[in-house]
Amino acid sequence: MKDLLRTEHLSRADVDLLLDTAADFAQNPLRSQTALSNKSVAIYMTKPSTRTRLASETAVAHLGGTPIFIRGDELQLGRGETIADTAKIISGYCDALIVRTFAQSDIDELGAHSSIPVINGLSDDDHPTQLLADWVTIRENFGTDIKGRKFVYLGDGNNMTHAWLIMGAIMGAHVVAATPGGKWAPDAAVVTKAKEIAAKSGATIEVTNDPESAASGASVLYTDVWMSMGDPEAERAEKTKALTPFAITEKLMSLTEKDSVFMHCLPAHRGEEVAGSVIDGPKSVIWREAFHRRTTIQALLYHLTRGEIKGN
Repeated sequence: MKDLLRTEHLSRADVDLLLDTAADFAQNPLRSQTALSNKSVAIYMTKPSTRTRLASETAVAHLGGTPIFIRGDELQLGRGETIADTAKIISGYCDALIVRTFAQSDIDELGAHSSIPVINGLSDDDHPTQLLADWVTIRENFGTDIKGRKFVYLGDGNNMTHAWLIMGAIMGAHVVAATPGGKWAPDAAVVTKAKEIAAKSGATIEVTNDPESAASGASVLYTDVWMSMGDPEAERAEKTKALTPFAITEKLMSLTEKDSVFMHCLPAHRGEEVAGSVIDGPKSVIWREAFHRRTTIQALLYHLTRGEIKGN
């Protein structure tokens, strides 16, 4: 597999390989410091970024490469040059491309026309690099035996919900997405895809509108901001009202297992999707989770540039 465009393209063997390598890079960041020697990686972002940008640039540097950061307004794409032409140009200069943008179709097109590996650093539909970081963190806390454990996402049925369901299905996990119904529910096609993968992996996929039932007996409670980049401001009041019952509070955490953890992809809005006492409390593993954005992107670059990700 040349690229990582969508979470669903990964096989269980791919994920296990990436998680093992990321764990190694966490212990020894410079283990493979010549892997990208004399090579460059373009990092193209049309959305603001803290973790993805820093993780990508440091990952490239730790592999001995040169990161080239490009903002959305710095390419000729803004003046009508096609995505296909842009992909071919970047492929002639660089050895990999990391993209953080709005439309998933743009990332898919970049992958189709690039001769170098393309990594989805976030789209409106998916966030595969975040889920790899999440699962390294999950393994650090619970090991590889997840039998009997429940992993729960609460909040907006957005790109994080989609990636959470798909990755959980790949990993053979019991995954629950607790969201409002209607327009803030996860995409039905994604839920169907997750259940298809689960039928082969042995995973259990649930979608519910009941946050307390979802949280009961959970090993992980996970959430994201309620207003994502690009969401219309006119919907804020309506969306906040719908999502308020899904906020992760001390009460909701009290329903979870004794060794449970709280996770968040960040940035966070304390007092909205999560109580400050939860995100800054003893069950929170958000900083380790954020740290692993670098280790997992480093693992992706290492294995994709070596042709070692096989796909499903």
